[in-house]
Amino acid sequence: MSSLPGRRARLSSPGTSRLSSEAREELRRRLQGLIEDNRVMIFSKSYCPHSTRVKELFSSLGVEYNILELDQVDDGANVQEVLSEITNQRTVPNIFVNKVHMGGCDRTFQAHQSGLLQKLLQKESTYDYDLIVIGGGSGGLACAQEAAILGKKVMVLDFVIPSPQGTSWVKHNWEIMTEAIQNHIGSLNWSYGLSLREKSVAYVNSYGEFVEHHKIKATNRKGQETYYTAAKFVIATGARPRYLGIKGDKEYCITSDDLFSLPYCPGKTLVVGASYVALECAGFLAGVGLDVTVMVRSILLRGFDQEMAEKVGSYMEHHGVKFLRKFIPVMVQQLEKGSPGKLKIVAKSTEGPETIEGVYNTVLLAIGRESSTRKIGLEKIGVKISEKSGKIPVNDIEQTNVPYIYAVGDVLEGKLELTPVAIQAGKLLARRLFGGHSEKCNYINVPTTVFTPLEYGCCGLSEEKAIEIYKKENLEVYHTLFWPLEWTVAGRDNNTCYAKIICNKVDNNRVIGFHILGPNAGEVTQGFAAAMKCGLTKQLLDDTIGIHPTCGEVFTTLEITKSSGLDITQKGC
Repeated sequence: MSSLPGRRARLSSPGTSRLSSEAREELRRRLQGLIEDNRVMIFSKSYCPHSTRVKELFSSLGVEYNILELDQVDDGANVQEVLSEITNQRTVPNIFVNKVHMGGCDRTFQAHQSGLLQKLLQKESTYDYDLIVIGGGSGGLACAQEAAILGKKVMVLDFVIPSPQGTSWVKHNWEIMTEAIQNHIGSLNWSYGLSLREKSVAYVNSYGEFVEHHKIKATNRKGQETYYTAAKFVIATGARPRYLGIKGDKEYCITSDDLFSLPYCPGKTLVVGASYVALECAGFLAGVGLDVTVMVRSILLRGFDQEMAEKVGSYMEHHGVKFLRKFIPVMVQQLEKGSPGKLKIVAKSTEGPETIEGVYNTVLLAIGRESSTRKIGLEKIGVKISEKSGKIPVNDIEQTNVPYIYAVGDVLEGKLELTPVAIQAGKLLARRLFGGHSEKCNYINVPTTVFTPLEYGCCGLSEEKAIEIYKKENLEVYHTLFWPLEWTVAGRDNNTCYAKIICNKVDNNRVIGFHILGPNAGEVTQGFAAAMKCGLTKQLLDDTIGIHPTCGEVFTTLEITKSSGLDITQKGC
């Protein structure tokens, strides 16, 4: 068999000792140089049979390749360690084709069989863009702008398909309040557009769909089609509200996407679902004086701490929101047209044959969101998605099973669906792809807040999850009810607000769960989240002097544990 010999790459080394941070960055720059400067770069070991197979493959294709044999350079161990930081792969062969990380032997042969390898071997200069981001949400825009800052040619394809009620997140007409919301959203859109223009990011209001490897079709509102190519792509298409799949749901129900597009007050409203979106919408509508009922299939705030979730629900119930537990809608029927009209809802018990009926002006569905990944041509290029959810599985550098396709935001499988998470992941992804950085998005101890009438903030593990991971006997839970100063003069209940921390006793009482129900819980949680990133312990909380009178100071004086069974009710301020 005729073959083209691989060229041996040379890499001067600072030695075999453990690298300083400066030496590590220098080595990273040299490795990036090899990757950037060679059409095919193989990091190999001379005795590895898998490396030999890959070399034979490229030789059989008549493709010249560069090799760095890690067992034949002085600093091979450090090279392999830095490579693992760049690629998230600790084994050899470690292969790059036209700057795209292919992976190892198996993935390279799979790419060859699918035709992807041949496509990658084409000259990169034939691509229109270095990066095309599909989706103009927070994560996609953050990634696009960061890549542009790093000198890359970037395009964003952004198109919102209207909901069944016709909402495309642009027009908001609900009297004075919705006019203010419209103005705010308009100012945000204007600033996003300005920022993209300043960074020379091409923004195209068209629907993106893959037609083949590295090639996408963009269809605008008039149906006109344009084709673009790019070396790399980021999927950031987000998710849209899910419907029930029953008679009348898409015809007569609205979702949170539609709420502020209603040209009228929604009136008596049924909110279906128990997610944070459901409870936030219900709390808001009740807060403006509407008659609101929440229909719950099973539990409130699935995935959150259930003790806290029930306290959220209890507070809402005591302040006028009605709850229908263990029921699901089976039919929506329009009784009267109007602004608003009247709808009849038939619902069935999840625990027996009982059915109930109710009449409402508006039915708002908040039962989760469906990833917008099924109609963008991912199957044509072999990107795997979850059959059930449509979400995209990725590794810890947000890379899909197709090496040049990445994803961020709500489309990711098993990751938090939060705007700040998507922004952080998008920025760090761009820096890794184009800036030579290695920092990955840390999805652990991400703080969040449920903005119900009484806010619930949390960071770390729920009590249920902590018990599942660490076992109950290894945990100590400190908790208390508390009375905010602003509630005292108003005569509000002194045993509603609640705080607790979950500590790992076998790890120096490290705080692994932080939970607060009270005014401005989001503000309180944000600060303690930084402390948890630094390894917060119960002793550090005890050593901290509180600011009086604040809600946050309660965490510096926690004494009562759940295991003690002592009373936590408050008698004074």
